Amino acid sequence: MLTIRDLSKTYANGVKALRSVSLDIPNGMFGLLGPNGAGKSSLMRTIATLQDPDEGTIRLDGMDLLADKQATRRLLGYLPQEFGVYPKVSAEAMLEHFAILKGVTVKGERRELVESLLRQVNLWDVRKRKLGTYSGGMRQRFGIAQALIGDPRLVIVDEPTAGLDPEERNRFLNLLAEIGERVVVILSTHIVADVTDLCSHMAIIGQGQVLLSGEPAEAIRSLEGRVWRRTIDKAALDGYRARMNILSTRLAGGRTLLHVLADAQPEDGFEPVVPDLEDVYFGRLRAQATARAA
Repeated sequence: MLTIRDLSKTYANGVKALRSVSLDIPNGMFGLLGPNGAGKSSLMRTIATLQDPDEGTIRLDGMDLLADKQATRRLLGYLPQEFGVYPKVSAEAMLEHFAILKGVTVKGERRELVESLLRQVNLWDVRKRKLGTYSGGMRQRFGIAQALIGDPRLVIVDEPTAGLDPEERNRFLNLLAEIGERVVVILSTHIVADVTDLCSHMAIIGQGQVLLSGEPAEAIRSLEGRVWRRTIDKAALDGYRARMNILSTRLAGGRTLLHVLADAQPEDGFEPVVPDLEDVYFGRLRAQATARAA
């Protein structure tokens, strides 16, 4: 169990990236949802000991992760949002280099580890290719391979599927799900479908605050019978915004599809719709924005 309590971080420019964040994250896949700028990367970087919080604690099974950063890094695997590679180096050679940096100094042991990891992420057959020739999905799978060196107890992946085509995304998410059977895996993303498909637990973060945490299915159940749908002309949207709690809008065939939150049918023409995690997500973000504007 990863336990985060009252974590806060304000940068030198005055931006409050984290505001008293508290979370309980069990073994398995944990989704951290939020828009760009919500504080997700700041939280990931703090957990990964790349920056210090102003306040708060982080513990993994009782171990204080902020007290001994070197010890923390030995049990941590981290795939940041921007993962650079040497384009002219092969995947095999680069992974061997990372293994040495992680303290795997025995040559035979290191080679076995590198082979095992490359096979696990389905890159063994292209291990001799230069990293600069890899597709986006292949580079992300290589990034997970380097994050798994040292048999980590905590794996952090920050926006890992951004820019991947559907096939690469599915392959990458399946790999994360396999890893999540053994350790804590935090998946930070703004793509709701990634969390819906994979995560047994989740949190929504906005403007540095935790807006919701728990099980996705439970969060969705809380909206049952309260989400309504209607297609309207785009020109009428402002009027609906003024009198209804709109969760989301989407263009469909030149018209606008509304999802509205209401305890009863808001007007004639609306039909009930089965809620999903996207409704939960947008509902929490809009509630925060409304509260701040009040």
